[in-house]
Amino acid sequence: MPRRDLPPPPPPAHLRDWLDEAAVRADRARFLRDLGRRSLGMGRLLRLWAVAAVFVLGWCFVGMAWMAFEQHDPFGYLHGLILAVLGAGVLVPAGFWCARGARRDRQVRQLLHAWAESDRDPVADARVRAPGLSLTWCLASFALGAVGLWVAFAAVVPARPGATTYGEIAYTMGIGQILWITGLLGLAKTAAHHRWAARAFRARAS
Repeated sequence: MPRRDLPPPPPPAHLRDWLDEAAVRADRARFLRDLGRRSLGMGRLLRLWAVAAVFVLGWCFVGMAWMAFEQHDPFGYLHGLILAVLGAGVLVPAGFWCARGARRDRQVRQLLHAWAESDRDPVADARVRAPGLSLTWCLASFALGAVGLWVAFAAVVPARPGATTYGEIAYTMGIGQILWITGLLGLAKTAAHHRWAARAFRARAS
């Protein structure tokens, strides 16, 4: 069942004949606008980046802990242990937050698809396609992924045995990988939305 703060599912087909068609169509347009904002709005993109920023913060603690352990002295081990605990304290809640967001996205997507398939309204359907938002998501995610790849390669290319520690490489590569994966998630979400909208509304129009 969807959460209470989400729109309800569309009424069953056998009940629509008993409902006011104009009211149902108005509800459909309003719910599609709300669900589209939750699925592909700028707020959703910023939340995705916020989760990535929390993962980056957690990995910074882990990377610094790794570098502290490589000092091979009692103070370094103690410092590294404290940093590792802080890193786990950030990464574990971030993982739960990410899983909760994925479940929420699945609920929003299911409701969005159900309402889109319940009727046809060219004005409301055009808003669901959201080509401008899709392009924004695509460009922003591509830029973030490119930055992540650059950061990851920047950690490996200048590394020299004896001069660069494994902790330093893992620290920088981890940050780059998080940014790269976040960019890929944004691109995948945009591509899936565009493919679904083109297939669904083209089929209904034909």
